[in-house]
Amino acid sequence: DANGCIATDPVDVTVNALPTVTVNDATICAGDPAATFTATSSTATGWLWSGNGTGTTTGTTTGTTAGAYTVAVTDANGCQSASASGNLTVNTLPTVSAGADLTVCDGGTVTLLAAGASTYAWDNSVTNGTTFTPTTTTTYTVTGTDANGCIGTDQVTVTVNTLPTVSVNDATICAGDPAVTFTATSATATAWLWSGNGTGTTTGTTTGTTAGAYSVVVTDANGCQSASASG
Repeated sequence: DANGCIATDPVDVTVNALPTVTVNDATICAGDPAATFTATSSTATGWLWSGNGTGTTTGTTTGTTAGAYTVAVTDANGCQSASASGNLTVNTLPTVSAGADLTVCDGGTVTLLAAGASTYAWDNSVTNGTTFTPTTTTTYTVTGTDANGCIGTDQVTVTVNTLPTVSVNDATICAGDPAVTFTATSATATAWLWSGNGTGTTTGTTTGTTAGAYSVVVTDANGCQSASASG
């Protein structure tokens, strides 16, 4: 003091450690529910998210936007951490193709083969790439899953056309009579193929004088072929 007398007193300065924090990364598929980011810190009492999680003051934030979800935490001493970030990856959905629509005649076979993903699951008990016989016109849906676990769907319609039907008249002549005419009767036929005694004619009728079967198979506009019918 002014008299040159000296006294002393100590003061303690406490240096508090800064809190530490980590944030998880996350991956979702486009269209999935929001991912949750959690700030993990043993001493935090306050949280401030920024970036895609802007402004939230709880220990978690959510989002569907790809990029960084960043947080700084404060502890009970008022000390603030350096920021830590978790990254959100948003994977696009696979573009799955079920293929072009198909048309088949009743009793014919088809093979459905999807593309654009890693694995495929079809409805109606169809197996990808395996031949089967459809019984009725049906729209089939395929679900494709890619390597990221993301899912896409597509559909293909298989049209099953009925087979044409045909009948042929019987006939009786006496030996030496003029040739008799056999007529193939079908509501949908566009082409005819006779065999047996009427071999090879491609019209709706054939003629003959030889006893026996005059058989025909008809084809319709869809390219479907009937069973053989005989007169």
